[in-house]
Amino acid sequence: MATVNNAKNYDNKTSDKVLDKGGAVREGEELDAKAVSEWLRAQGVEIEGEPTVTQFSGGASNWTYRLQYDGQHDGEDNAESKSQDLILRRPPKGTKAKSAHDMVREYTVQKALKDAYPYVPKMVALCTDEEVIGADFYVMERMQGIIPRANLPKGVDLDEAQTRALCTNVIDALIELHQVDYTEHPDLVNLGRGDGYCERQVSGWDKRYVKAKTPNVPSFALVRHWLGKHTPADSKTCVIHNDWRFDNVILDAADPTKVIGVLDWEMATLGDPLMDLGSALAYWIEADDNIIMQQSRRQPTHLKGMMTRDEVVAYYLKQTGLEVDNWTFYEVFGLFRLAGIVQQIYYRYYHKQTTNPAFKNFWIIVHVLHAKCLKLIAQYEGEVLFTSHVQPHLQDMGVDTTMIEQLPMPLQGVIKGILPKIYFTKNTDKPEE
Repeated sequence: MATVNNAKNYDNKTSDKVLDKGGAVREGEELDAKAVSEWLRAQGVEIEGEPTVTQFSGGASNWTYRLQYDGQHDGEDNAESKSQDLILRRPPKGTKAKSAHDMVREYTVQKALKDAYPYVPKMVALCTDEEVIGADFYVMERMQGIIPRANLPKGVDLDEAQTRALCTNVIDALIELHQVDYTEHPDLVNLGRGDGYCERQVSGWDKRYVKAKTPNVPSFALVRHWLGKHTPADSKTCVIHNDWRFDNVILDAADPTKVIGVLDWEMATLGDPLMDLGSALAYWIEADDNIIMQQSRRQPTHLKGMMTRDEVVAYYLKQTGLEVDNWTFYEVFGLFRLAGIVQQIYYRYYHKQTTNPAFKNFWIIVHVLHAKCLKLIAQYEGEVLFTSHVQPHLQDMGVDTTMIEQLPMPLQGVIKGILPKIYFTKNTDKPEE
């Protein structure tokens, strides 16, 4: 699939302004740069002095730092020695899921993919000695470019056709990943367990959500029950990214429709590509989505020219030749999985394992994701079946309904605006057996 190149011409001065750059290191997340430098030298990395350290604001999970080693001129007119522009990734402090924040896995998958998938950064070194900075970490070369977060950077003005080209190229990069022959590399073969991925994911995220639940979020009982009853067989097995978003891709500063890099491989595995697509679309906020989803948007999918979620699915299926009997399952799973990720982060804030104020209202997002799941299930089942057969079987439904009634009125209004109206209708009939 060819990259569409129809972006404006950006001169070097403009390009530099839109490049993704780090900012000040957040309080409580300081990096022992001297210890890192000593360790890098011990690995044979040529650096001089201590780096300028900045931290990237994107992401709510692992901490990402930029290490700029300026080096020194070695006396030659055209040479500068030991200058390095590096990125360091480490897990956050506090309780974390057993399988998350795995720096060894993230490093290994990128190193293994590098020859087969051109969008992976070059790995420099992996550290599993927690004595260095208190956690595993790895260092890679920085890929210079634009990261499209909630909004495109000022100075990047794409028209509708260019925006569609960007959208298409991001999806094509995901499709290209799903075509990689993982059997050619042992480290990729060892990423996952093969068949049964869908079933393991539904069961796993069910347990993770229950473990991370706090008193102010819904049980997701109906959603968890429905997913368990409708889990399909795997469509196929391939390398999946598992966290595919626009803010995890790097764009060419000279052509912001072109993807040059893909980041954040911590959850990459072998699995079902349709699960990867469903998880990606959980982040896909459209222009007419509710205000809370708009406020929590992390990528510019609201722009004119972007595909809708339905268009993305149709395009992906056409390009890959895969067929789907029940797309609702993948979409609901993606939203439930995202709720689990958000709730795991909020759990750390709720229990004061992190003080990052960005996580304070994550519980609100969980409520909205819950409502979106219920709406999709009701649309799939039909409201009569949803109410008379599915809903009454779950003891937690009353608890979730009562919780919604106790939410602040603005939030309650958003939630009730998403949910099927019949959701709040009490059914006095006995459920079918």
